[in-house]
Amino acid sequence: MPKRLYDLPSMHALVCFEAAARHQGFKAAASELHVTSAAISHQVKSLEIELGRELFRRYHRGVELTESGAYLLLAVQRGFEGISDSIGQLRTQQSQAAVTISATTAVSSLWLTPKLSRFWRHHGHVSVAQIVSDVDTPRSQWDLSIKYGDIHAETMACRALMRDRIIALGSPRFAEEQRIQSLDDLQRAPLIHLEAEETGWTGWQDWFAQLGYTSPRAHGFSVNNYIIALQAAQDDMGAILGWEGLTTRLVETGKLVQLVPQDIPSPLDFYIRINARASGRAMLLCDWLLQAPDPGLPGSV
Repeated sequence: MPKRLYDLPSMHALVCFEAAARHQGFKAAASELHVTSAAISHQVKSLEIELGRELFRRYHRGVELTESGAYLLLAVQRGFEGISDSIGQLRTQQSQAAVTISATTAVSSLWLTPKLSRFWRHHGHVSVAQIVSDVDTPRSQWDLSIKYGDIHAETMACRALMRDRIIALGSPRFAEEQRIQSLDDLQRAPLIHLEAEETGWTGWQDWFAQLGYTSPRAHGFSVNNYIIALQAAQDDMGAILGWEGLTTRLVETGKLVQLVPQDIPSPLDFYIRINARASGRAMLLCDWLLQAPDPGLPGSV
């Protein structure tokens, strides 16, 4: 009958014993485990009491394993190696089974998550994990990463998703109350500003400048998250800049309306970065995101 955990010495005591035996001293073991020498000595002594035999011969300059100690060390190291091998296999299986994709909050909420729901209906055998962050995620953590930036400046493999047009949006009530008919009207209206430099998204000043107008006259409301900014616009707080590929569904459902006919081309691209380690399953997802038809996303490829 297999031993139950409560029949065995504590894992902490075994770890301390193994480190002390390997280093042939309590001080070096304590340094490795970031504890005191007294703590190592206490754990080893408790283990000796529990087993009813001496595991070390103690000297002024170190310790030496007894025959019982050497026997236990061999068993403990074999056990630790088995645990390490099993954990490594589980991590490998997990990395093979799951495709990790990184995206900003806005891209995940407005574009990626709806696409993934359709992907799973067609490819239910592929597990996908999202990393949602508005700051750049380390490359070691993802297989695919959706980014808004200059695709020509990339040094790693990437595929273009879309290059949007940027339009001015507001709620139907806001448009009616502000009586916005022209860019002049829009300049005087409350505006919602996105203050998140790491995203590289175009602001109102640049948008007006490309249309030949001076900076907007009203400051309005500022926020550092695009999803919150969109919600503020739906709550009649002001006008917001909208990337067509991300905001199409909000316009189609009537939650937001285009305030003026003018727009500008997005200066940067939405594209997918592909990690060199990306598996066949990751490439399956990448190709699907690029090719799957989606009438809600004009300009998608």
